[in-house]
Amino acid sequence: MIVTVQLADLGVRGAVSSLARRLDLSDVPGLRSAETALLAPLAANRPPPIGRVGLIAFWDDDSAADRFVAGHPVGRRFDGGVRAHLRPLRAYGSWPGLPDDVPTGRAIVHEGPVVVLTLARIRASQTIRFARTSRPAEKAATEHEGMIWGTAAARLPFLATISIWVDAQAAAGYAYGKQRPAHHDAIERQRVKDFHRESAFIRFAPTRITGAIHGSNPFDAADMER
Repeated sequence: MIVTVQLADLGVRGAVSSLARRLDLSDVPGLRSAETALLAPLAANRPPPIGRVGLIAFWDDDSAADRFVAGHPVGRRFDGGVRAHLRPLRAYGSWPGLPDDVPTGRAIVHEGPVVVLTLARIRASQTIRFARTSRPAEKAATEHEGMIWGTAAARLPFLATISIWVDAQAAAGYAYGKQRPAHHDAIERQRVKDFHRESAFIRFAPTRITGAIHGSNPFDAADMER
């Protein structure tokens, strides 16, 4: 099983079209689950312009994902931006398409950058409480020396964050380190009363990251190779 993240600046019309309907899993061989969402910088003070969209998809294997990008209209639509192929290293929680045998322990053996996805379907009654809790945690992430790049994603009730870290130690230090309490506090509040109907926190080894997005909150995969 692999996960792909595709990020693209589609403009208003392209964004609305991409969000108008969900991918039909029966129409895409090898696709286990998928979510499209509008993207915004982490800890943003105002709603972003409509136009940047992300597609997060769980696949049987790389070949299925490659066929989708090459031959499916939605796959081709997203092919002009950033594309990442990710292998799960550890996971907490559950999500459609995520195998039960992914390790759950915090300690992992991995050299090099990691990508972290937080995925959730929020309870409507918890939206305001979640927003008040998540913004300080997102701000702390943007200020962490170990984070390379990150973005938030939303298409209610689906919420996500996508972040790239210099290594697993930096990602774990932010997530669990009490010296930066914002995220630690968010974890504790989640335990007291769950914000979500369904959620997963997954750390990945990137096996392939290509492309670039520009403008607000830019990212260029080529910078990671320098």
